[in-house]
Formats: sequence, structure tokens, C-alpha cells
Amino acid sequence: MRIILAPMEGLLDFRLREILTQIGGYDECVSEFIRVNDTLLPPHRFFRTAPELKNSSRTKSDTPVKIQILGSDPNRMADNAHLVASLGAYGIDINFGCPAPTVNRNRGGAALLKEPNLMYSIVKAVRNVVPENIPVTAKMRLGYESTELALDCAKALEEGGAKEIVVHARTKTDGYKPPAYWEWIAKIKSILKINVIANGEIWTVQDAIQCQKISGCDDIMIGRGAVTNPSIALLIKKKLEERMSWQKTKEVLSSYWLSMEPDVEAVSRVGRIKQWLHYLSREYEEAQIDFQKIKRISNPKDFELIYFSELFSQIK
Repeated sequence: MRIILAPMEGLLDFRLREILTQIGGYDECVSEFIRVNDTLLPPHRFFRTAPELKNSSRTKSDTPVKIQILGSDPNRMADNAHLVASLGAYGIDINFGCPAPTVNRNRGGAALLKEPNLMYSIVKAVRNVVPENIPVTAKMRLGYESTELALDCAKALEEGGAKEIVVHARTKTDGYKPPAYWEWIAKIKSILKINVIANGEIWTVQDAIQCQKISGCDDIMIGRGAVTNPSIALLIKKKLEERMSWQKTKEVLSSYWLSMEPDVEAVSRVGRIKQWLHYLSREYEEAQIDFQKIKRISNPKDFELIYFSELFSQIK
């Protein structure tokens, strides 16, 4: 089986990709989406989101990273895909799943699930200009408001030339509310010849087993579950018998803090630590306690005095 690390806008960025792939268990990563409008983006826009491009499109632990693009104009998507391929991308992934209202209002992400023909045209245009040795893949949801077009959308991606697809087992309207409808992934998989990767509501080893059983997929993608339990991929692959200790997890938190120091504003750094602690509190009681200590603190200096010095003193 393969386990792919999903992006999470505003948290699971290149810094956290580096940390989580260093812990191990992931076979591939996907970058946060890069929005394509009506222009050819400059190279630095891709390097900013995926600096791994400067390292043969791999994290320092040698995990390959696909570059994800999002947009609705087939020609512009093709132009930008061609550019990012020339920058050394391991693969190009196309986002048809983002449920964010601002993205959908601008005819991006999950909004395109209402237009299977356009999805086909986008994938086809990208596949036509990207060298054959670079895989073109896509991520979709089960639909916008309903699953009515789910099978049509999946076929459109296959016929457009996608090598494989990730299916997030909810509609846009469902958002991230449980449950995930893994049985729908099985329906999609049954009509396609290409590989299908299951995604959605995989928080534990048991969830992964159930998802594989119900969806019929060997491969899975994990996002929120990966930041909730940084060692989940190793546990699923039976390379660990028990989750990473809280002390080790605190060291991982400290590494993330230090990685943000050069170029992330202090207030944003505090916000990201809070956000990650919030996820970790689902798995670790200690994270719940720590989160209660700092959840109302917004001033970076106060945060450092109350929490930072205790958490990172060994690193500093």
C-alpha cells in the first residue's frame, strides 16, 4: 500500500511536510494548491509553495512531492503545468476538491464538479503539455451538492489522461463533517481502470483498515489524521507498535516553531502552534492541557513567556 500525505492550507505546508516525512511512513506528498487565473505565474510562485522543487521535488527525507494546481481555464492550467514540469516537478496534481467558498465562487476546486466536461478538458490540456514521464493526477470529491455526477466526474478525469485519482469521500456541501462515504469510492473504483486513492475520515489505524475494506482501495491519503497523530503512517504500516510519545511530539512541535522563525510573522506562528495543538488534543490528553494554557494568548511575547520557553528550552 501507499500512504500519501495531503496538504492542509494554512498548516500542513512545506515545513510540516518536512517534519512529518522525517518521522516517516509516507510514500508521497502533495503541495498546497497554487491558484492559476489568467496568467503564467512566475517560477518563484511555485518555489514559494513547494521549495522542494529545488531538491528534485523531494523532501530532505527523500519523499517525492507532487505540485498541485487549481483553476478553470484549460489553456492557462496547461501553460502553468508545463512551467512547473520544467522546474523539476515529480508530478502535477489538479485540485477538483477544495470546498472553500472563495475558491468556489471563482469557479475553482469543487465548483468544477458540476462540469465534468470542463474537468476532462483541463486534465487533457495539462496531460498534453507535460512530459510523459511526469504523472498527472487529480483529486475530487463526490460532487458539489450531491453525488449525482460523481461517476461522470471520475470518468472525465480518467479519459482526460489522469494516471490516478484521489477521491475525498464527501461532497462539497458535506465539507468535513463525518461520516465519509467510503462506499462511494468503491463505486467509482469499479468503473475505472486507473488507480483510485481513498481519502476522508482516516484518523486511526482502524479507520485505515475499514477504509481500505469498504473502498476496495490499497492506497490512502491522510491529512487531518496526520497532524493529529504524527506517527499514524508508521502505525498503519506496522513499523511502530505504539504512537509517538508526547515528549517526542513536543520536540516535533518545537521543530515546527523554529522552522517558521525566518519568514512567518510571530502572530501567525502562535496561531499555527495553537491550530496544531488543537488537532493533537484529539489524540493526546497532554495536548488538551497545553492548549488550555495558551488558547487565549495572542501576544507573541506572552506566548513565549508562558509556553514557548517551557516547550523549546531544550532546543534553544
